[in-house]
Order: sequence, then C-alpha cells, then structure tokens
Amino acid sequence: MTTVLITGCSSGYGLETARHFHARGWSVIATMRGPRNDLLPVSDRIRILPLDVTRADSIAEAIAAAGPIDVLVNNAGIGVVGAFEATPMAHVRKVFETNTFGVMAMTQAVIPQMRARRSGVIVNVTSSVTLAPMPLAAAYTASKQAIEGFTGSLAHELGAFGLRARLVEPGYAPTTRFAENTDIPVMELVPEAYADFAGSIFAGYANPTLTTRESDVAEAVWLAANDPSDRLRYPAGADAVALASVG
Repeated sequence: MTTVLITGCSSGYGLETARHFHARGWSVIATMRGPRNDLLPVSDRIRILPLDVTRADSIAEAIAAAGPIDVLVNNAGIGVVGAFEATPMAHVRKVFETNTFGVMAMTQAVIPQMRARRSGVIVNVTSSVTLAPMPLAAAYTASKQAIEGFTGSLAHELGAFGLRARLVEPGYAPTTRFAENTDIPVMELVPEAYADFAGSIFAGYANPTLTTRESDVAEAVWLAANDPSDRLRYPAGADAVALASVG
C-alpha cells in the first residue's frame, strides 16, 4: 500500500490533504505538533504522529516511527502579514525555521530511504506569493521563494535516482488560519505610517475576486504525487492558476 506522510495536518491544507489521500485508498501518516485524534476518520490506514519540523530530534523520531514513506508532503508553515519594517527579525527567523529550514530538514531526512528504493516523491507546498509580488508579505514571500529555488534544483539531482520533487502553489484561501498561525497579530505589524496603504490591501483580502479552496490544494497535491511527468509546478486554486498563466 502506498504511504504518504504529510506535515502540518492540524488544520487547513494539511488536514484536507490527509482526508483526500485516505479517501483514495492510501495509507496516511498525518503529523502535527500537538496530535489530535478527533480530526481524521478512525482507520487502520491513518496514523497520527507528533512532529515539530524545527526540531531535529522530533524529525528523527517521526521518520523512525513512520517506516517506509513513498510520498512526503511538506505542508507545515506559519504566516506573517504586515509591514516588513515593523516585523521583528526574531519572528522573521522563526518563519524561516518552519517554512524553509523545516522543509529542507524533512526532505533531507527522507531522501536516503527513497534513493535506496529509487522511488519516491517530495511535494513542497509554497504559495501564490511566489507567482507575483504581494504587499505586506515580504518575509513570508522570502521564506517560500527559497523553497521554490530549492525544489527546482533538487528535482534535477534527485531525478538521477528516479525520484521527483514538486511544488504546489496555493492561492488565497480565506477559510484557512494563515493570518492566525503566527505569534504576532497582524495589526501589531502595521505602523500608523502604513495605515492607509494597509487598509486598502486588507479591504481587497476581505473581498477577493478569486480564491482557493482547501480541496483545490488537496487535489493539486494528489496530482503532484501521482503525475509521472517531469512537471515541477502545480498552482492550486482559481487565483493561483490565473497568476501562473500571466507569469
């Protein structure tokens, strides 16, 4: 049976992706920092493991407990919205620890077993902020752009062993907890000097023309995991697809 390990499954894209793969007959290892057994169906094809992608010991324990992994989905991430000028560098580093270094560490942890089998797929979930410049998201964009470059390069070196590396680029999903999944409330990162500018941006977020559903991302991850081609990028959601077509 094919096994997928997904990070960041306590809500949003990760949770929906875990449900999506389970519904299609896969064995799912759903990981989260604080495991909850009430989020997913009770099934012998679902295991819930604790995992903090910023801690090497936590990664090692999760990989050891998981056993053979056919597909790794690096979905765990934290957000930061606000003026870069007002964003503490300590928080910028925290964003990179999860969104960038956490992805790299998880990837490095599974490559040896995949390379030994000459089979496996690594799917890294980034964001539509990598498709077009977006205001009040400079630090977050940088953390995700790093993974875009990382994955593109990785795809070449892993291809020599029959492995694939993919990018899923979700658009804006108002139903996710992106803005909440941060230690600093958004408005604390909007100084008075930025108030007028930020107000118009937030108004646009409140009434988007196109958005992304969690199911759009789950389906894009499914496609990325199963596509036998050499395709690298999979925009997810109507807004992301529109941005990708312009770029």
